[in-house]
Amino acid sequence: MSYDDLKDFEGEPYSGMAVGGEHAWLYTNAIWRERKVAPDKWEFTFASLKERGRGAPPGSGAPPKTQYHWYILAHQRVRKIDEDSYSTLMSGLKYKIAHKRPHWRKWSSEYPDQSSARERIVAILEETLAGLREDDGTSRGEILAEV
Repeated sequence: MSYDDLKDFEGEPYSGMAVGGEHAWLYTNAIWRERKVAPDKWEFTFASLKERGRGAPPGSGAPPKTQYHWYILAHQRVRKIDEDSYSTLMSGLKYKIAHKRPHWRKWSSEYPDQSSARERIVAILEETLAGLREDDGTSRGEILAEV
């Protein structure tokens, strides 16, 4: 089945990488910037070029210049190594909010028959909150990982 073929997951149609597929990405020339905005709250940005750990099969994947809007819910675990260094492990979930093909004028979330980006993010947060309220604390997202 090719990347753009229509697939089904639990009764919901989708296209793109098959559910269960995996990637490993290498980040180079990365920069993480953060600013403290409250005693226990920081704003951050992360910018980098990411490259596949192994080459894509010929003819697979989205065309060049396709754009994506992802929403990430994650745990970041850090351990101070010395006065200037930390080891970092981040694990969590990444949700596709929208995409924009190279020839499109708008993001997929801006078309009339699609949920808006805001509606999609609200639904993700509501689903996450409901799951946290029902969870006994042993879910994958709560397991402490060593860094």
